[in-house]
Parts: sequence; structure tokens; C-alpha cells
Amino acid sequence: MKIKTPKAAQGGRIRASDSSAGTSQLMRPKFCLEHLQKDHCLSKCTLAEKAAFADRLHEMSQLTWQQLSQAHRHKQGFESIDRISIKGTFPAVLTADVTIYAFRFSGMAPMVGFRTGEVFHVVWLDRAFDLYPH
Repeated sequence: MKIKTPKAAQGGRIRASDSSAGTSQLMRPKFCLEHLQKDHCLSKCTLAEKAAFADRLHEMSQLTWQQLSQAHRHKQGFESIDRISIKGTFPAVLTADVTIYAFRFSGMAPMVGFRTGEVFHVVWLDRAFDLYPH
């Protein structure tokens, strides 16, 4: 059995054609923490925030992308974030043509990242609400 290596792991960049546009909205999300930035990562979170993050990932994994897209942005849903409003460090894989999304993970604190197919790549955990204007 041959295992496919994601394009980002092959040293490539995520292109707009790799985004969620062509994938089924009926798939359940998977999560990647590979690009989590050190200034907004799990090590900055409290134990309660870490537990809320784990609970939120589990909750989201039980829904489809379609269900998440139809939910309220401050509940189970998400919203897009304008990249020029983000004050954090961008990983090289996050090119200008990739849409950035925010889901709430602990109260109103957002986890921010991008989607490729069924995978949501968490890049920042904005627990202090200092990543972008809220």
C-alpha cells in the first residue's frame, strides 16, 4: 500500500487549487498542528484552554464541513479572517492566495488557520485576542 505524502510535507507550498474549493462538504474535518506558530501555540495555553481545545477538535470531527459552514461563527461555525489584519508570523506554506479561517476553541478565543481539502491546519491559537482585531 502506497501512502501519499501531502504537498506541504514534500516541501511545496499550498496553492489555491489545493484548497477546499473542490472537496466534498460532506467530509468530516481532520486537524493538523504542523504549522502552529510558537507565539500562539498550545504551550501558551492554560490547562483549561488545552482541554477546551481537545474537546473542540473532537466536537468538530463529529460534524461535516457542510454542517460547520452552516453553523453560527461564534458557536460551531467559522469565519474568514482578512490576512492583512493578522499580526502573527506566517508560515511559508501560507501563501497569499490561501483563505484564513477562525473557529472558536475556548469561549470566544479563536483557533486560526487554513483548510486544504478535509484538513484544517491550525496556525495560531489566539487565546489573548492579540492576533487580529476582534
